[in-house]
Amino acid sequence: MNEVFIAGRALASALGPDLGSAMAALPAGAAPVPVTLADGSSWPCYAIDDDDTDWTSRSRRLVERAAAEAGATDRTGALFIASSSLDIGLLEATHDFDRDHQAFADSVAGWLGWQGPVYTVSTACTSGLNALLSARTLVRHGVVPQALVLGLELRNTLTLGGFAGMQLLSHSAALPYGLGRNGLVLGEAVAALQLSAQPSRWRLAGGANVVDGRDPAGSIESAVIDMCHQALADSALTAHDIGLVKPQAAGGAASDATEARALRQVFDPLPPLVSFKAAIGHTLGASGVAEIALLTACLESGAWPRADHAQDPALQAPLAKVPPSHARHVLACILGFGGGHTAVVLEDTQA
Repeated sequence: MNEVFIAGRALASALGPDLGSAMAALPAGAAPVPVTLADGSSWPCYAIDDDDTDWTSRSRRLVERAAAEAGATDRTGALFIASSSLDIGLLEATHDFDRDHQAFADSVAGWLGWQGPVYTVSTACTSGLNALLSARTLVRHGVVPQALVLGLELRNTLTLGGFAGMQLLSHSAALPYGLGRNGLVLGEAVAALQLSAQPSRWRLAGGANVVDGRDPAGSIESAVIDMCHQALADSALTAHDIGLVKPQAAGGAASDATEARALRQVFDPLPPLVSFKAAIGHTLGASGVAEIALLTACLESGAWPRADHAQDPALQAPLAKVPPSHARHVLACILGFGGGHTAVVLEDTQA
């Protein structure tokens, strides 16, 4: 079987239109913008700075730019489209609710002139990592020579209104693992990871997806523990091999506490932790792809997200203020609605 590597990456987010802009803006961070819903309530949201009011042209431009930045020149491999909201923003604008999921996949494939197989992965917040694991399987077994994983979470009011209705949003700011954290702040992202069997710096060593739906809107401690153990086993590693963990750390009062407890049971001592939610928001189905693009770029460049909000000492899981001096293996986690607990392990082959 082939080893699988990240051959290219891209990100458009509140930090900027591309990954280079994101690295320059990351130390200072980005500010969310207020979005007002039909009921008059206003919520902060990390939006991509692109004021095109036409949903389709804006989305197409962002997708084409991400694919180009990730180096996806060969359009005959597999294309994975990972999203929670898909094209709900377009449906809101056109009231064409007869469109199905396949219509959006067809649109994205058409924008890119894609000739290979196209897959849609929509497993709520874990969409991006599940798409990445599926793409890895195809490349690993030689089914396709390369795969492009697109994480897309684009503006719409249905998603924001749904989270607001469940009282899961913060009125102020995202405080991952923070003292006084009071909810999520959502964000937009268009991100891409190009996978290949050709060796490069970052190897996708393994991963796991554990589903436990006992709390449909939250995480389960035992499932987080199982997710970590299974991801480590799939990567032929132990907990002591991990030099950095990127947890979900979305800013929810209960969910952050559950995740931190579970991580402390897996790792002793706990490795350095990093979160990007205070920089780009929770980008839902795109978050796995977006945050891995950021994470790998940070470890290469030395840029690091701000962690200047007060940490909750009860969690015993402080975020690192600087990059670790050595992190050959990194565990990246995303937890999502419906009981999804997903993680991947990355190896820095140059560390």
